[in-house]
Amino acid sequence: MQTLTQILSPGRTICRAPGGSKKRLFETIARIISEDQLSLPYAEVFTQLIAREKLGSTGLGQGIAIPHCRIPNCSQPLGTLLSVDEPVDFDAPDNQPVDLLFVLLVPQEAHQEHLDILSHVAGLFSQTEFCQALRAAGDNQALYDIATGWKS
Repeated sequence: MQTLTQILSPGRTICRAPGGSKKRLFETIARIISEDQLSLPYAEVFTQLIAREKLGSTGLGQGIAIPHCRIPNCSQPLGTLLSVDEPVDFDAPDNQPVDLLFVLLVPQEAHQEHLDILSHVAGLFSQTEFCQALRAAGDNQALYDIATGWKS
């Protein structure tokens, strides 16, 4: 099972990213990922995230969303963590806007691994103390350190 230290990097951890809208957030996420992982083009990441979101909101409630999708040219699972400066409507079940996102991209064929990582991440985000710590982070490095150093 992959841990956050294996799938997240400081370069894909953004504290207080500009919000605005779900589409704007996906544009930001696609840019972050494509600049960090040159084999994953911006348009492909953006298109796959939007396509997955059209199947149903990835908002979990309590200000949390875990957008996730399979990407053909993705060689290993990778994550992107964002806190958002202005919470964004994500059609979450509790109608609360989202201010914490963990984005998961997995290789096309990684079915069980995809589910295992999603379960692990959802478990972390179900812990009130974890989310409070992430929301209190003052910069990208602090956000990364909290996420990767958390003992569940």
